[in-house]
Amino acid sequence: TAPASPKHPWRHQTPPALLQAHPHSDRTRRFVTDHKIHRYRLTIEYDCTPFVGWQVPNHGFAVQEALAIAIKKFCGHPVMPQGAGRTDTGVHASAMVAHIDLPRDYKAHTVRDAINQHLKPHPIAILKAEPVDETFEARFSARKRHYKYHIVNRRAPLVLLRKRAWLVFPKLDETTMQQAAQTILGKHDFTAYRSINCQAKTPLKTLDQLDVWRDGEHIYITCSARSFMHNQVRSLVGSLKMIGEGKWPVSQLRTVLDSKDRAKCGPVAPAHGLYFARVEYPE
Repeated sequence: TAPASPKHPWRHQTPPALLQAHPHSDRTRRFVTDHKIHRYRLTIEYDCTPFVGWQVPNHGFAVQEALAIAIKKFCGHPVMPQGAGRTDTGVHASAMVAHIDLPRDYKAHTVRDAINQHLKPHPIAILKAEPVDETFEARFSARKRHYKYHIVNRRAPLVLLRKRAWLVFPKLDETTMQQAAQTILGKHDFTAYRSINCQAKTPLKTLDQLDVWRDGEHIYITCSARSFMHNQVRSLVGSLKMIGEGKWPVSQLRTVLDSKDRAKCGPVAPAHGLYFARVEYPE
């Protein structure tokens, strides 16, 4: 057996250690579901600055891993939280949703408070814990996902919002950005606005909302759909910035979409301005 990591002593242990199996593997699921399932839905807020993203990778420290450590300290069993989305390095969340299966029935406030206690000092918080039916799946039950992008449009450097918003110096015209955004709503081939490394089976996505508005020096862009492709939101934001600066006409956002040519997309906006904002589920 490989020696345990001093920082995460369970990380290289043999089964049923938590990360010996892939977070979505049958081995991990069997260990949890051999007992009566007590499933909880967690609403999670996190600052992703010190993490490599949501999902446990081959290197680095992920939000999912920090949660798994805290949950194991609380309940004594290896439990891997399953999220509604897989945010990239630097992408924050104001209301990520995940589900976990615990070995016994706990009061919801006990789950929330105990996990939060063990999460310290990581910048992660469980906002709410709710018992749910075992058929609930944070990812596959989701009907719509909402992202919000935050731009600060000023000359002065960011202090309080450093690594939490995109600082843009040139004055942006949010009105033309909003006009352009409305031209690409609906179902389209978004090849031009997805990463070349995207593993989605199809580039066809239905964009339900893309809105731009200003509050003083703050510009917010909200984007809603059932699902998104890798870098899709950040690619759209970077292209909208080109329009806001006057470097592209309003029509260019749709022209790039119709081209299905990734090379024609604007610069990809930085990850630290993006927030996973909300998930909608059936009533």
